[in-house]
Amino acid sequence: MLEVRGVHTFYGQIEALKGIDVTVNEGEIVTLIGSNGAGKTTLLMTICGSPRAAKGTITFEGRDITRMPTHHLVGTGIAQSPEGRRIFPRMTVYENLQMGALRTDPKYFKQDLDMVYSLFPRLQERQEQRGGTLSGGEQQMLAIGRALMSRPRLLLLDEPSLGLAPMVVRQIFDVIKEINRRDKMTVFLVEQNAFHALKLAHRAYVMVNGVITLQGSGQELLANPEIRAAYLEGGSH
Repeated sequence: MLEVRGVHTFYGQIEALKGIDVTVNEGEIVTLIGSNGAGKTTLLMTICGSPRAAKGTITFEGRDITRMPTHHLVGTGIAQSPEGRRIFPRMTVYENLQMGALRTDPKYFKQDLDMVYSLFPRLQERQEQRGGTLSGGEQQMLAIGRALMSRPRLLLLDEPSLGLAPMVVRQIFDVIKEINRRDKMTVFLVEQNAFHALKLAHRAYVMVNGVITLQGSGQELLANPEIRAAYLEGGSH
């Protein structure tokens, strides 16, 4: 479904991605783990066209999207829940979800809204509340809900557990598992919480300094002594 081949990305003179190859097949949850500054978010941003790949190709469902304008990507069936949530703080929960549905057929709105509220009942309770007044966990639910309102076939999630309490993290990961199982949603997940991400993922990649250093099934990487030492010691919560 998503093919990243030989992608190099620069910030000025600094090469952030150094020839990345990643594949996400339809119906999979694929996770990318790595320490802070490894280039994980840069890869997601490059897929979305900001910054652009300097070399290499990115294809989605066989279509080359390497140079596609970012605002056209939503129409292809890709949605992103970005790092740091980036909801519209002055808008209500309901209005934020409406923004997610701007490019979809209005006849699906009620059905999609009900689906998001069933996944995140807290959002229904808070629907008239401004986004900026929500807790961090509720804002993350809203960011994912807003992405789902665009009816994506591929959901890109950037650090959904960042800064959240363990109980909320489990809830977020349960929802990711549910939409993949129930709706066959394809998910590409960038995550520092390696334990939860690898437990959830069908396949996983490890990135170090802009290079993919390991790949395998989620279970294989969970059991890998190097991965355990680097990312999991004391982190399995």
